[in-house]
Amino acid sequence: MKDVFPGLQPINRRKFLSLGLQGGLALAATPVLVRSLLAGEGQKLQVPDELLKKALAAALKRGGDFADVYVENRVSRSLLLEEGRFKSAVFGLIRGAGVRVIDGDKTGYAYTDELTEEKILRAAEVASFIATSGKKTQPLALKEQKRPSYIRVKIPLQEVADARRMEIMKRAHEAALGYDQRIKMASIDYYDEIRDRIIATSEGVLLRSSLPLIFFIVQTLAVGNNTSHMGRERLSRHAGLEMFDELPPEKAAREAARESVVMLEAREAPAGKMDVVIQNGWGGVLVHEAVGHPLEADNISRETGAFVGKLGQKVAADIFTMVDDGSLPNFRGTTDFDDEGTQMKKNVLIENGVLVKYMTDVLSAKQLKMERTGNGRRESFRYYPIPRMTNTYIEKGKDKPEDIVASTKSGLYVQSLSGGSVNPTTGVFNFTCREAYLIEDGKKTVPVRGATLIGSCLDIITKIDAVGNDLDFGPGICGKGQSAEVTAGQPTVRIRGITVGGTRQRG
Repeated sequence: MKDVFPGLQPINRRKFLSLGLQGGLALAATPVLVRSLLAGEGQKLQVPDELLKKALAAALKRGGDFADVYVENRVSRSLLLEEGRFKSAVFGLIRGAGVRVIDGDKTGYAYTDELTEEKILRAAEVASFIATSGKKTQPLALKEQKRPSYIRVKIPLQEVADARRMEIMKRAHEAALGYDQRIKMASIDYYDEIRDRIIATSEGVLLRSSLPLIFFIVQTLAVGNNTSHMGRERLSRHAGLEMFDELPPEKAAREAARESVVMLEAREAPAGKMDVVIQNGWGGVLVHEAVGHPLEADNISRETGAFVGKLGQKVAADIFTMVDDGSLPNFRGTTDFDDEGTQMKKNVLIENGVLVKYMTDVLSAKQLKMERTGNGRRESFRYYPIPRMTNTYIEKGKDKPEDIVASTKSGLYVQSLSGGSVNPTTGVFNFTCREAYLIEDGKKTVPVRGATLIGSCLDIITKIDAVGNDLDFGPGICGKGQSAEVTAGQPTVRIRGITVGGTRQRG
């Protein structure tokens, strides 16, 4: 069988079907790719430059300011280990192309999951109907560019046998169950993919890239004290299997198990206004949601949100600096260049409390007459790009984490956040604390359950009065009509006097 992706080790039809019988292997792909795979006719992602030129010309034939063609091939596998058994294995193939036309403030978009000349040109024709201004733009000659890469791979995913992936999962499973006898169940979810992209634009840009990604999730269930708690830990990077050398699966499993066991002793959380200390790492998702989304420039161009008209103004405490950086090596939100071909880079959004930048894509940068920041991202070829965060974090400060807690007479210590909701227009949020503790007389004491953080974006960033020197990060999935891989981060921070929802009144 031929390769279905550059460098992918071929799997013959007999082996593929036997895997399906042995391990519950499923296939997620378009009908064309299913036929191709089972017939042994998979192909590398190859679209002639001449066809890309034709598609751009067809997209702009009725007018418009800008056009691009985005071609994608994604090969993925997902394995699930639960209750000591491998429950499922899914091998996915996604391939297709999308064509976009921008005319003024309007966007036309069409896509196809068949990479034939007929289908791609048809998508370009459909997208072109958005153009009504009559403005004619001639596509520039395509010139392939080489860009610096922020992703380094030592053990390529396409060279790794599934037995090695399964061995890593078993190590995590054994570590979780061996942590404490109260751990009754462990679930290990392994996902990886290789995504190949081709981006061609009417500005003459032609780029190609191949992006590996691993997402590893451990969940553990502890039972005792007439209750139960599900702990969770996630690992993810754009990397090869060497990720597990630096981030051991056993460590992730023990951390999930630790949370499960500790929270069996949790009391009901108090409610009311109180000081809140949020631990470093994934706690940055609070600022990601409450502050990051309102700083995405599609909201600003529509004149919605708390930060409209505030560029250059003081919006946060002096010690607060917020950054979005798509160039952090191998991070989950890093992809070298965004899905419009703009190089990813470090963007300081709020500096020492002053709003200095929004996150833009091609369209919003044009509308606001600002630079392109490398934040034009899409879930797949079926979506057109919109402004999205990459790796967003609060810059580290000078305070020691232990001093922040010690100087807090009473309040709530949030070790991990779970789900929540944010209104991007008002910036009002509501977040659930998955693991939290009381702070009493400057010490972190008993665990509490049922705590929620309630407030607004301007509320929290003006009330931050301590920022630790212990910046750390956590991986996640960001939803905004379409999903995106992101990283959120922060040092330990303290927010003075915000509303905490709980299940009992504060004593």
